[in-house]
Amino acid sequence: MKDGILILNKPQNWTSHDCVAVCRRVTGVKKVGHGGTLDPMAEGLLPIFIGKATKIMEYLDLDYKTYRCTAKLGIVTDTQDIWGEVVETRNTENIEISDILKKIELFRGQISQIPPKYSAVRVNGRRLYEYARDGQDIEAKPRNVHISKLDIIDIDIDKKNIMFDVTCSKGTYIRSICSGLGEALGCGGVMQSLYRTSSGVFTLKGATSPDELKELECSDIESRLLEIDFPLVHLGRAEMSRDRARYFCRGNSIRWKQVKVTKEPEKDNYKKYNSRGRRYSSIYRVYEAETGCFLGIGYYSERENALKADKIFAAV
Repeated sequence: MKDGILILNKPQNWTSHDCVAVCRRVTGVKKVGHGGTLDPMAEGLLPIFIGKATKIMEYLDLDYKTYRCTAKLGIVTDTQDIWGEVVETRNTENIEISDILKKIELFRGQISQIPPKYSAVRVNGRRLYEYARDGQDIEAKPRNVHISKLDIIDIDIDKKNIMFDVTCSKGTYIRSICSGLGEALGCGGVMQSLYRTSSGVFTLKGATSPDELKELECSDIESRLLEIDFPLVHLGRAEMSRDRARYFCRGNSIRWKQVKVTKEPEKDNYKKYNSRGRRYSSIYRVYEAETGCFLGIGYYSERENALKADKIFAAV
């Protein structure tokens, strides 16, 4: 089985870990990961990274995700979604469409969210949902997230439902938007459904269901894999000659004048860093000029005026 990225369409009642387990079983590859956890009752896009492709997952932290969500007004639950225990029901008779359109503005742009108590955020070494299941009410610190788009698709006042599309940064809790909107309207609210439609450059085009995956031969799965460098469009792009490529793949630095930059990194990432402190505005996808072979990921060192290896994918 070759390395690459498989796009799954996750159904309800499957955990993200379930999807990874199926991929491991049908491909025979142990090193498999997923890009962005979906709750069991959520559906939609789940990128699966197979083999060496798992090494690029950390470079996708800046990717925005898009969801189609339905919120239901008049209910408050302990989990902020329809599947939790109902804590309170409230009157929605006085809620008008104009009220909803006004209050939704509170959730656009840069907003602050407190992670739900039933979430995987760690506090003092334990996940919040572990505290909640033990009856301990632990509150996490607020975090800033960015909502780049929030479009209402439909409002059904009679059914108390609001359908909307939202595009947001990593770490955003959509159910908190539903709950927060309900509180802003004074009637409470929960998330009723959630479907992820995109993540970075990934879409549902050609997506495979986990049940369908079980029936495929390895060759059929390989034909559906995206290349390892497919989602790295936000990074810069650099090329080097064949002899320099071999040198680079051994972990050596390449003098900057021996590197040809064909695309600069996105300027918006100037103040954002990866897990090793490399600024995203200095990180490049690196290719051999003659063949176009993807070699790995490098970063520009201003001190050395050279391209240094961050992660190598090609064999020496």
